[in-house]
Amino acid sequence: MTAATDTKVTYGFWGAAVGAAIAMIVGFAWGGWTTSGTTQKITDEAVLTSRAAICVAQFMSSANHKTTIKAFQDADSYQRAEFIEKGGWATFPGSTPNRMVAEACAKILSGPK
Repeated sequence: MTAATDTKVTYGFWGAAVGAAIAMIVGFAWGGWTTSGTTQKITDEAVLTSRAAICVAQFMSSANHKTTIKAFQDADSYQRAEFIEKGGWATFPGSTPNRMVAEACAKILSGPK
């Protein structure tokens, strides 16, 4: 290899490496790229939010709504998720009661703090 070719290859390699690094920095910082772990976390939060909304809708449309609301409000804050679980509002077809959904549902029903 000649000295000129060797220099071109060296600069070409470093240019590609630095360009790739800059592209990754820009992509992750401003381009909206995410890792699979971050994407999974975002997905799990979205699913929990939608299930909690369904739980709230089921709770609000229960047959004896006023009595249920009163019993929910009378329960201590640490017992409200269990109240939701026992009522079946955090249970979806083919599954068991979901504690995380019940906690999110109870938080929504309790109102802003």
